[in-house]
Amino acid sequence: MISIDLPWPSPDLFPNARVHWARKAKAVKKARADAEWCARADGIRPNDPDIPQALKVTAVFSPPDNRVRDEDNMLAACKAYFDGISKLIGVDDSKWSISIRREVATRGGSVRIELEAA
Repeated sequence: MISIDLPWPSPDLFPNARVHWARKAKAVKKARADAEWCARADGIRPNDPDIPQALKVTAVFSPPDNRVRDEDNMLAACKAYFDGISKLIGVDDSKWSISIRREVATRGGSVRIELEAA
């Protein structure tokens, strides 16, 4: 299993944010780059042939506080993260089977993406 630790997504990426399109585009671009660089820092090489084409992906959310959050909104806010990782490993995210897990709140919040062979 490969694990990638990422920061909590920008508030601009959540579906209910209703921000200007340019502000959201900037947040998406940063999130894609963050995901790619965090994956590289965790040892993933670009287009690694050892990574299978079909992946089971688990998004593990540790929110920054104990407020009530919808899991589908948290997952939607991570779409740019998935795109950045997908670009790096060379596996289209349409071939991923995604599941969600929530853990206890941590200061600042975080998202851990776990990749396994499907």
